[in-house]
Amino acid sequence: MFKRLVKFIKEVRNELKRVSWPSRDEIRGSTTVVIGIVLVLAVFIGLVDRALTFVISIVFG
Repeated sequence: MFKRLVKFIKEVRNELKRVSWPSRDEIRGSTTVVIGIVLVLAVFIGLVDRALTFVISIVFG
C-alpha cells in the first residue's frame, strides 16, 4: 500500500513538471475577461429581473 502511494506521488510530480503553466500576464488577462463577463451578465440579469417584475406587477397589480 505504501509503495503504491509513493509511486503515485512520484508520478504526480513528474506530470506537474510537464504542465505548461500560464504566465502572470496570461492569468491577469483571463481574470479581467472573466470579471468583465460576470459584470455584464449581472447587469443583464438585473435588467431582465426588473422588467419581469414590472410586467408581473402590471398584470397582477
